[in-house]
Amino acid sequence: MNDPLAKYSYRDIAKAIDHSLLRPELDDAFVEDGCRLALEYDVASVCVRPVDVARAREILAGSDVAVGTVIGFPHGSHRTETKLLEARQALSDGATELDMVIDIGALKSGRDEDVQADIAAVVTVAHEGGAIVKVIFENAYLSDEEKVRACQAAEAAGADFVKTSTGFAASGATHEDLMLMRRSVSPHVQVKAAGGVRSLDALVAVMELGVSRAGATQTKAILDDFRARKSGTAGADSPQPVAAGSDAGAY
Repeated sequence: MNDPLAKYSYRDIAKAIDHSLLRPELDDAFVEDGCRLALEYDVASVCVRPVDVARAREILAGSDVAVGTVIGFPHGSHRTETKLLEARQALSDGATELDMVIDIGALKSGRDEDVQADIAAVVTVAHEGGAIVKVIFENAYLSDEEKVRACQAAEAAGADFVKTSTGFAASGATHEDLMLMRRSVSPHVQVKAAGGVRSLDALVAVMELGVSRAGATQTKAILDDFRARKSGTAGADSPQPVAAGSDAGAY
């Protein structure tokens, strides 16, 4: 049986990870250590709380690890004007990736034009500042039909990514949702999985579905496992596979 891991390099795996530092109880030392871990393991980005963006920028300055943060998090019910204020401040503080939550209530009310306008406003500010936007749907609250409409609104608004979840709802990324989202946007729109990708096998499984990024808190375990398995030294203490979506956790 073919091992899907065989075709991936360390960089392929590392640059699929957004290291998540979003839990509300994290203190300064934890956030700073998390940024240094992201730097050491050379992941795609850290995703920090808005208040931590400037600190992350200082630690990651000159590296290939992007600084990301969240907008309208975690419920998406902020006014667009508030999301724009958050976005502008995040860019000023040094963020180059913005993960914004849609107006979930508007989508469920059938106000897709309002959802699209909300996304487009943030996308315009982000792109003018050289940043990318990942649009969080929070799929735990949506029907499949609503997920498809969210994909359509995000693409029409110019978003760079569609993303499953905040990691704080009742469920996170599922394979079914990821396949649906991948089918529902054009190839130039990327897909991010968040919530439950907590092992190397879970990460590779979602990458095989067309996912470009995954939010993770278990970054060290995932990448240490990759190195061990590639070198043939993985043993009984290696992390065990966990299916995406099995632990909503905080990412």
